[in-house]
This record gives sequence, structure tokens and C-alpha cells, in this order.
Amino acid sequence: MNQAIATQDPQKVMHSIIQRIATGPELSKSISEDEAAIGMQAILDGVADPVQAAIFFIALRMKRETMDEFKGILDAILSSTDRVTAEVDDVVDIADPYDGYNRCLPAAPFLPALLAELGVAAVNHGLEAVGPKYGVTARHVLRAAGVKVDLSTAEAAARLADPALGWSYVDQARFCSRLHDLLPLRQRMIKRQAVTTVETEAKPIAGRKRTHFVTGYVHKPYPPIYAQLARHAGFDSALIIRGVEGGVMPSLRQAGKFTAYQDHGEEVEFDIDPVALGIQQSVRAVALPDNLPKSERAGDEVAIMVDVKATAQAAAEAGMAALAGNQGATYDTLVLTAAMVLHHLGRARTLLEGADMARAALDSGKALARVK
Repeated sequence: MNQAIATQDPQKVMHSIIQRIATGPELSKSISEDEAAIGMQAILDGVADPVQAAIFFIALRMKRETMDEFKGILDAILSSTDRVTAEVDDVVDIADPYDGYNRCLPAAPFLPALLAELGVAAVNHGLEAVGPKYGVTARHVLRAAGVKVDLSTAEAAARLADPALGWSYVDQARFCSRLHDLLPLRQRMIKRQAVTTVETEAKPIAGRKRTHFVTGYVHKPYPPIYAQLARHAGFDSALIIRGVEGGVMPSLRQAGKFTAYQDHGEEVEFDIDPVALGIQQSVRAVALPDNLPKSERAGDEVAIMVDVKATAQAAAEAGMAALAGNQGATYDTLVLTAAMVLHHLGRARTLLEGADMARAALDSGKALARVK
């Protein structure tokens, strides 16, 4: 960071930032990476009051954030994160949408357990609830499955090195509590902010040699943004999948796309076809059971939601059944995404070989023991 900026009073810097970014659609100016980092750090440290914090985020959003601004905000989050290196060479960091799912049963919470059975240490991370969807998150599903979801970063990292486990979940409340403390403010702001874009790249647990970022998207502009931020955060490689509801699980019934980079290099786009991997499904994702209760959240972008607790329980049951070798949409979803990860890591020569490896691991039923 520029030392001349770093030594300035953060309150004065924030005052200057707001004066420049909140001057309307024609006159608003972008700020530097260093300034964005100082502004975000002031918010995380409580130096900026909630009104200033809200103006900071909304003004950036209204003028459209630059990559330097995203990087600066990420820098502050990285410096505030409790980051641990696990006693394994490679770690796969799975960042499914923090705002969860409300149109299908999420299967991704069980991907790390399957990857662990395949010899790949994996961690997923998230939080209890955040907008805009306030959907069913990995935390909800894993808690319903009896998994401990409030481990410290060090405890979660230790699980990765345990041969009987090899995977873990770590919550934002534990690895970056000051960022997690902003949730009430984010809820009051309603709309998506820059934090939503960058928070999944906090990289709480790294490998001794390499750390690989896996995330999802829906909208086409996001892969290059996520790739640049992943390189900035220090991820050695990234796998960015066009997935259902923006998650890491691609559609089961149609060809899709994913973007990847290796060794900090440039990203490349690839195609994937579930049929070519032996997957024949009539549904895009794991369908919600018909008997799930619904709940209403008036005023949000998504007015009708599934009942979170009931849906999490249904997803947990489906995920555990798939890990036990029971075939179906959850099983196929895990096979499809695991194949992509294995091929990306060089553990499988082709996507089809990766799919066959994933099926063999699921059919053995051994992955289930890593959850129980």
C-alpha cells in the first residue's frame, strides 16, 4: 500500500472518498486500490459510522465499481481474516453462493466430503443468511446433517489433515468476524454491494503448496472479475462454473460453460456436456420436494421463499443418501462437479475419467463416513 496514503487519518480519507464517489452519475470519480482498502478497513474497524459505510457501498455501486476498488476492498477483508495454512499440500476452496438457494435443493455442501474420499482436501465456507436471496446455505444443510459448523479456522484446517475426514466447513463469523458484523447494515441497504462480489475470496484456509478457488456464477460478466480477484487473493488456480442459482453445480440437462486458470495465468473458457459424462436427467438441478412449506419475506427481491429449516433438512437427507451411493439428481450433481474439479486439478485426464472416479467413490459408500 502507498505509504503516503496508509499514514493518513482514515476518517479524513473516508471523507475525501465519499466526496468523490457520491457526486452523481456524471461527476462521480473512481478511487484507487489503496483508498478503497483504507475505506473498507475503516468500516471493518468501526472507524467509519454506519451512514458513511452505507454511502461508501451504495455510491460505489451506483457509479459501478472498478477492479481497483474491488481489489482494495478485498485487501481489507484479507487483512482482517484469520487465515491458516492446513497441513496438506493442496486445498480446494469451494465458495458457493453465500445467499444460498431457494429454487432447488443444494448439493454442493457435500462436494467436499466426496472430494476428500477422492484424495482432495476441500473446504467450503459461508454464513447463516444474507441477501438478496436469504436462501438455504451450506451452513444450514451441514448443520441439519449433524456437522459442526462453528469451528475456528484452525480447527477447520486440522480436519483437512485428518485422513479420516479430509474436508471441513468454516463460517465467516469465525474466520472474519468484523466482516460478519456488517450483516445487519447490509440487510438495511437491501441491494447487492461490492462485499457480495469479493467476500467469497477471503481464502481462510490455504494449502502448503497450492490453493485452488472454485466458485459459481450466472451472469456472463463475472468470470473475468472472479478470476482477477482470485489471482489477487493468491489462489494458484481457479475454476469458475456457470451454475444453477449462481452456484458451483452446473445444469444436469444441458451443455454449460466454465472458466479456469492455472498457475496464476490467464483464464480460458471451456464447455461441458452432462450427457457426454453419462448423465441423463430431465431436471436442471435437484428439485424441491412438493410438500415443503413456503414462507414469505415481504419487501425482499424474492418474496416467496422455501422454509429454510425444512429445505435444509431435505437437502441434508438427499446429500447423505447420495454419499451412500443412492443414485438420483443429487448423486449426478456431485458426479458432474467432482469431475470438473478432478480434471482441473490434473487428477483425471478427462472429464469422463473424473466422472467415473466420482461414481466409484459414491458407489463405495465410504464418503458418507466422512460426514457421520
